[in-house]
Amino acid sequence: MVGRSRCLNTYENIELSLNPLGSEGVRLVKRYALVFAMAVMAAPSSGFLFAQAPAQGPGRQQAQPQSSGVAVHAAVLDVGYVFKNHIRFKGAMEKMKDEVMAAENGLKAERDRITTMMEQLKGYNVGTPEYKKLEAEVAKAQGDFNVNTQLQKKDFMEKEAQSYLQVYTEIEKAVAQFAREHQIAVVHRFEGDPIDTTDRNNILRGITKPILYVDPSIDITPDITKMLNASAVADQSGRASPAGQQRRTQ
Repeated sequence: MVGRSRCLNTYENIELSLNPLGSEGVRLVKRYALVFAMAVMAAPSSGFLFAQAPAQGPGRQQAQPQSSGVAVHAAVLDVGYVFKNHIRFKGAMEKMKDEVMAAENGLKAERDRITTMMEQLKGYNVGTPEYKKLEAEVAKAQGDFNVNTQLQKKDFMEKEAQSYLQVYTEIEKAVAQFAREHQIAVVHRFEGDPIDTTDRNNILRGITKPILYVDPSIDITPDITKMLNASAVADQSGRASPAGQQRRTQ
């Protein structure tokens, strides 16, 4: 399938790093999405995800609920795409990014203060009462700085994990509801992005995909994304639909 940007290219492989003294301050670097990764690993290798029902692709009529009976259909879902286009999830990640930057500025200011104290220490003779007093203050400040850095890092990682868990739980519920309404017996997880022929890792990952071909008519990703974004879209009445919410032609 052709067209979409890589799933979760913003959030999939980001790790928070708050560096202690000697660094260029706290910075946002690769942060591993623990909960989402665990969820992905937990899925059977065959690609099974949840029970679901076939949905229509973009520009097609949405699948209609069917009468009760035995679930016989199969469907596929691009979980990465749903995360990438989940309006509230993207908002939560942007908010967290701002919080990280604020924390970075605070830690940088404290680091600069400690650096100034260390420079002042050079002006005293080693062993004098003044030197020992300032040396103790520097040691305490450095210790507090390192502890605060680790605590903030832990706090941000826990917040991120909870954001992923909340959205993944929403996906599970939406899929289960959709499956019941459309008599879907099984939903396979798949990746809809084309293989990046310039990236060795992407090529290796692509050729090991459990699903080689998907008929667009059984891709329920647009339906699930629409269900999850319904409340957010309602709150944005009068505004244009988010560009990321539209699935490109396959």
